[in-house]
Amino acid sequence: MKIEIFHRSMTSAVKELVLGVLNEEGFEYDPAKDFDLDKIEDYYLQNRGIFYTGVVDGTIIGTSAVRLIDGGTCEIKRIYVRKDFRGRGFGSALFIQALKFAEKNYSTVVLKTDARLEDAINLYHRNGFLVVKDEGGVMYFEKTGLEVSL
Repeated sequence: MKIEIFHRSMTSAVKELVLGVLNEEGFEYDPAKDFDLDKIEDYYLQNRGIFYTGVVDGTIIGTSAVRLIDGGTCEIKRIYVRKDFRGRGFGSALFIQALKFAEKNYSTVVLKTDARLEDAINLYHRNGFLVVKDEGGVMYFEKTGLEVSL
């Protein structure tokens, strides 16, 4: 897998991938939560964040992103991998790429995940994240005290 930074020509392929993965997991498009998929450059790249795509044979098979929350805090989100590419380390690689960006540019990183996603939870723990809240099946994680090297 090759990890690339998002370009606007990827918009429809990224949106199709993310919404497809959400649909497989029983979730539908939610304009309140998914509006960023139509404004990836503005929401991430132009706002101190990043959006990565995982590409295999010219096809986008996964994503990860970092978005600004406030001056020193960011959120890692949009970690998705197409079902037929799971279990090969692609999700971990996309997460680590986002984490490296976050650790270089922010002092605190937060993220959240569904409490049923044991592999993701284990990955976050292995990389220094602590659970700060467990609410209604959603686990909130945080990693603090990062040295920012702008």
